[in-house]
Amino acid sequence: MSKQTILVTGAAGFIGFHVSQRLLQGGHRVVGLDSVNDYYDPSLKEARLAILRNDPNFSFEKIDLADRAAARSIFERHRFPVVIHLAAQAGVRYSIDHPTVYIDANLQGFANVLEGCRHFGCGHLLFASSSSVYGANTKLPFSVHDNVDHPISLYAASKKANELMAHSYSHLYGLPATGLRFFTVYGPWGRPDMAMFLFAKAITEGKPIRLFNNGDMMRDFTYIDDVTEAVVRLAQCPATPNESWDAQHPDPASSRAPWRIYNIGNNQPEKLMDLVEALEKEFGCTARKELLPMQAGDVYATYADIDDLQREVDFHPSTPLADGVARFVTWYREYHRV
Repeated sequence: MSKQTILVTGAAGFIGFHVSQRLLQGGHRVVGLDSVNDYYDPSLKEARLAILRNDPNFSFEKIDLADRAAARSIFERHRFPVVIHLAAQAGVRYSIDHPTVYIDANLQGFANVLEGCRHFGCGHLLFASSSSVYGANTKLPFSVHDNVDHPISLYAASKKANELMAHSYSHLYGLPATGLRFFTVYGPWGRPDMAMFLFAKAITEGKPIRLFNNGDMMRDFTYIDDVTEAVVRLAQCPATPNESWDAQHPDPASSRAPWRIYNIGNNQPEKLMDLVEALEKEFGCTARKELLPMQAGDVYATYADIDDLQREVDFHPSTPLADGVARFVTWYREYHRV
């Protein structure tokens, strides 16, 4: 990919921060956009931004993408050839009690991104979807070629809606669009509402960790460096029409339009209790455990089929859980001074 000015929305967030870093290291100019809201401690977001601002090729704009005029302005001024849209209201459980936040951020905000790409020359839109779109599906591994029509949280429904909205723009306006279904991303600078961070905080404070479904769950934990590698590789491969797409037997992951969907996961589900044991080993103590029933909107297992991703960009995740946890704990200790 030639050196370009790339928009990364959600640049103060976990994945957006790491993707921005990687693009800057590759010599690109990055315009970071974020609302820096208080869904979790904004000081963590500001700390990420402080690192990005050390690079002269990074600039930042604090914008709420649900603001149509503000969103249009940034697209009109920069005319980005590539847009990596990672901004969203995250969290399955939070969506149960705060549904309107997801409508504003994940639907209205994404509509404004699509309009910006449509009117101001974007050559490739990559956007964050989620493994949560698999919802009530139980067939494992989760494949992009399976239908995902039964979301079990509004967050999941909003991400499925993003995929459909992007497809309509690809079909109507020829916008190349690539959807990224992320699977349980973890690592340094991670989100405080995710299990790895919550468990680390509880362990260091001597409080019990909360294990839903009595700890009997499996997740396709995917290390942030592997995720970033996949995103950057896909950014170099604008979505193209699938010439063999059959309307009588439609493939959910591709189209006659320039639109594609990929799973980005480790392709290896791990027991939740194995994660707990890895954290206990790194922190050098046994965690207190509070066993709880399954929460509404949650699923027992996630497991990514990444065959399409491997075929398209030769992606192979390379970080074992034990190594990723060790790197996370090293960062956590340094950042929190514990």
